Amino acid sequence: MKKIIKVATVVLLATVFVLVILNIFTTRSLKSEILIDAPSDEVWNVLMNHEAYPAWNPFIIKISGSTKTGDFLKTTLQTEGNDPMDFKPIVLKNQFRQEFRWKGKLGIKGIFDGEHYFILEEVTPNQTRFIQGENFTGLFSGLLMKMIGEDTKEGFISMNKALKTRVEGQQK
Repeated sequence: MKKIIKVATVVLLATVFVLVILNIFTTRSLKSEILIDAPSDEVWNVLMNHEAYPAWNPFIIKISGSTKTGDFLKTTLQTEGNDPMDFKPIVLKNQFRQEFRWKGKLGIKGIFDGEHYFILEEVTPNQTRFIQGENFTGLFSGLLMKMIGEDTKEGFISMNKALKTRVEGQQK
């Protein structure tokens, strides 16, 4: 009987270990895109004017800090019906009029990390595809994505719509 309990314990621990390892190396992604009837430089200017975010952005309600690669930002995100969450992500990429990307973490690195990106693609000289997404990794990424995934995706969609409204409204 003791041998069966030992074997069952080893099998259980091995299963948990494998599941943890698989979870750490599994990326979960969210993405949303929208077409904006404006040149990419106009979309970029609104996107990178972080001081104005509180006036129009329903998802990233506050952002400050240097946007230079390797520097840290201070961001506050809020999804509808939830409390604001503060992050201090590191800027990974700032490619003028094309891509802005950062990586943040919840607590300790490797628990729940998110690489957030904004990509601008010129469709025509007067139309830009704006893509916002995030790749999540870490020990609890699966569990936390089940808890916040839908709200986060809705946050992306609401920000994208607000960005479109803001950029297209400035053209009139």
